[in-house]
Amino acid sequence: MQAVNNCFSKVKKDCFKFISSQETKKDKFKNKEKMIKSFLIPVSFWISKKVNKKKPLIIGLAGGQGSGKTTISSILTLILQKYFKLNVFKVSIDDFYKTRKDRKLLSKNKHPLLMTRGVPGTHDIDLMLNFFKQIKDKNFKSLQIPTFNKAIDDRCQKSLWYKIKTKPDVVIFEGWCVGARAQTVSQLKKPINSLEKIYDKRAKWRTHVNNQLKTSYKTLFSQLDGLLYLKAKNFNLLREWRLKQERKLWIQTKNKKNLKIMSSVDIINFMQTYQRITQQMFKDALKSSSIIMDLNSKHQIQKIKFKK
Repeated sequence: MQAVNNCFSKVKKDCFKFISSQETKKDKFKNKEKMIKSFLIPVSFWISKKVNKKKPLIIGLAGGQGSGKTTISSILTLILQKYFKLNVFKVSIDDFYKTRKDRKLLSKNKHPLLMTRGVPGTHDIDLMLNFFKQIKDKNFKSLQIPTFNKAIDDRCQKSLWYKIKTKPDVVIFEGWCVGARAQTVSQLKKPINSLEKIYDKRAKWRTHVNNQLKTSYKTLFSQLDGLLYLKAKNFNLLREWRLKQERKLWIQTKNKKNLKIMSSVDIINFMQTYQRITQQMFKDALKSSSIIMDLNSKHQIQKIKFKK
């Protein structure tokens, strides 16, 4: 407990500063001290013990849409850097989305629903595998990886890409489907929502997405040294949180020209493309995760379970 208190006294200023940058007038963080002391500092100690200076430790962080992955991964990064003096690089699977041009091509060749970013198959898998390969290279020099702008639904210009100048000790790789597993053929047969019923009558889209999980994404996720999972109570809660997130994006985006911010109806439709994998992860991630953080209906971590 003394170590936790000592760590908290050193990181609280930076953590609180970051949290306040994420708040809006209507949306304030509750119990932030408890979240940091009871949950995120113990997770940081767990990560620090696994660090091997010879090669980067790759930690996956998964959770449904709007579950707080970006906030949690940012606070973990602050703690690991400030208290444990580790070189941490945090990146989202979202930054590796294919460009709008590439998704347009994919939607023509495979299925129209693949124009919508999000599901496995809409990321540039080669770019991700190359990223992991390069950061593990003994002769690592420097690296550039893309950033994705959700407000315009496209990859940023190269001058805005991330630049990694020194080899990281820890990589936090966050994303809604990180660590997801494929379903069986029989599970794919029955549509689970109106989007699948209307736009994927022959199950062509969901079969293509599932095949990605079975093959290239399985290879990608095998690179992880551990998986943290933010578990929401149900899919309806995630939908609520995702609506909140989009409102926040609107408030925080200063240049509203060419914005592709979604309406409430758009979000509900958009989230139906995520529903199948998210609901499957409610079951699978409980078995495959190293740490499970249970979220209550108020968007707070209520308990944590260390499994590995």
